[in-house]
Amino acid sequence: MKRTIFGLMLCAVVTIGLGCVKGTNVEPCTNKTPQSELAAMQAYASAQGFTMATHPNGMLYQVVDPGSGAVAFPTSRVFVKYVGRLISSNAVFDQQTNPDLTGWVLQSLIPGWQVGVPLIAVGGKVRLIVPSSLAYGCRPYSTLPGDAILFFEIELARIE
Repeated sequence: MKRTIFGLMLCAVVTIGLGCVKGTNVEPCTNKTPQSELAAMQAYASAQGFTMATHPNGMLYQVVDPGSGAVAFPTSRVFVKYVGRLISSNAVFDQQTNPDLTGWVLQSLIPGWQVGVPLIAVGGKVRLIVPSSLAYGCRPYSTLPGDAILFFEIELARIE
C-alpha cells in the first residue's frame, strides 16, 4: 500500500514538474522560403550599393576578396572577424573584431555561414545576405526577431 501511494505521489510530482518546463507550449511556425524574401534581400543590396550573386540556396553573396590561404571544410574551426546586421533596420546585432574570440566549428554555425564561409580562403572577405530560413528561422533568437533576414561581412582570419 505504501509503495502504491509513493508511486502515485511520484507520478504526480513528475507530471506537475513537466507541465512547468519552460518552452513546452511554443506556438508552431513555418519558415519562409528564400524566394519569398528575395525582393527584400535585393532591395537591401541595392540600397547599400552591393552587386551580389544569388547562391542556389537563395542566399545573396559577394566575394570582396577571395583570399589566398586554405578553404574551410564543415569540420574546420574557423576564426573570423565579422559584423552582423538586420536588413530591416541596418542595425548591428553582433560583431567581433578579434578573431581569437571566435574559433567555431563551421558545421555548428547557421546554414548561411556554412555555405558562405567556404566561398573564400584564409585572408578573404565575403558579404552575405542570409534569408531567415538559412539563419535562425521563424522563431525569435536572442535579440533577433523571428523571420529576420541577416547581412554579414565576414573576414576569414584562420582555420584549424
